[in-house]
Parts: sequence; structure tokens; C-alpha cells
Amino acid sequence: MIFDTDIFIWVQRGNQKAAKLISHEKERYLSIFSYLELLQSAKNKQQHEYTKDFVSSFGFIVLPLTENIGHRALIYIEEYALSHGLRAGDAIIAATAAENSMALVSGNAKHFKPIKDLKLKVFKP
Repeated sequence: MIFDTDIFIWVQRGNQKAAKLISHEKERYLSIFSYLELLQSAKNKQQHEYTKDFVSSFGFIVLPLTENIGHRALIYIEEYALSHGLRAGDAIIAATAAENSMALVSGNAKHFKPIKDLKLKVFKP
């Protein structure tokens, strides 16, 4: 399962439901874009290190941006940006899940719901 960026934010805020969701999953994946978002949102070096340690200690596999993922994200933007407000980062995260035939878990259902070929698992904090 691929985890959207918001799941990590819920864990950082102390949400036990999000923490359980991650800890109960045997195979944990993360889009490179989510990893970039998490590192970018760090306020200082300590938070930077915390994020890197969290990803590493829970055994997350960071999935790279491939040509196919980029192409699929472009198609998603063409199809859903104007009609549903899909942003580039969410398109990349969704494309990463779809290209790897994995479900994406996110609390931001409205960001991903219009994407027909995406297996979405909605997280409710």
C-alpha cells in the first residue's frame, strides 16, 4: 500500500489511528513526491532527521518517479485539473500508485476520488 503525505502528517500530530494504520501494514510504500513534501515541510534540521528516521525505521520503500509515472500524471492533469482541481503533486502520487498496481491510502478523498483507475482507501482520522 502507498501512503499519501497526509497520513504522515497525522502521525506527526499524534493521531493513533494513523500510526496503527502504518504499523499494521506489512509492505509500506511512499511516492518520491510524498517524501519530498515531507522533507520540504520540515521547519528545522531536527524535523528533517525525524522524517528520514521515521521513513527508514518503518521500512518504507520510496518509489521513484519513472517515465510511465510521469506520463500517467500528465494524463491525470489533462483529465482532472480543470474539472476537479487536481494538482501536480497529487497527480504524481496517484500515478505512482496506479503504475505500481497498489492502493493509495489518503485522508484527502476529494483530491483522488475522480481518478477512475486508482484504488483509493480513504482514511478517516
